[in-house]
Amino acid sequence: MHLQITRRLVLAGASSSVALFLAGCQSADLSLAEGDGASRAAADEVARARGRNGLSRLAPDGKLEAAAIEQAGYMAASGKMEHTALRGRDFETRIRARGIATPAAENLAHGRFDIAGVVDIWMNSPPHRRNMLDPRFESFGLGYAPGADGRNYWAMVLGA
Repeated sequence: MHLQITRRLVLAGASSSVALFLAGCQSADLSLAEGDGASRAAADEVARARGRNGLSRLAPDGKLEAAAIEQAGYMAASGKMEHTALRGRDFETRIRARGIATPAAENLAHGRFDIAGVVDIWMNSPPHRRNMLDPRFESFGLGYAPGADGRNYWAMVLGA
């Protein structure tokens, strides 16, 4: 397990354009591979949430996706759900290092749920909902990583 997480972190950090996701659909099977297909699989779910609020669809973005996978991997490795990554790198530092423009936002979660479940949890949490419904955002990346505690650690990065 530790080897899988370490390998994923190395791959995710190797290039901003690394696409570690499989082509997915809304009912993506999380057992296929950690994080694979999460952004594309979540696109319709996120579009429905935004559409119910009169907002446009967000496009999956590879650069945001890589940042989300990296953060999910850090959280899974540490067993902590927090915006500060390993080595004390906060969200602003991480996105700047990846060349992600602002405004940007990050939603985090952990638990034993699927894509629809994590989107639902975020839409029912005022600060996370505010991020997902921010009209400035046009794209997003979603990633997750399994933790040793049996929960998936989720990260969504939203960008303009």
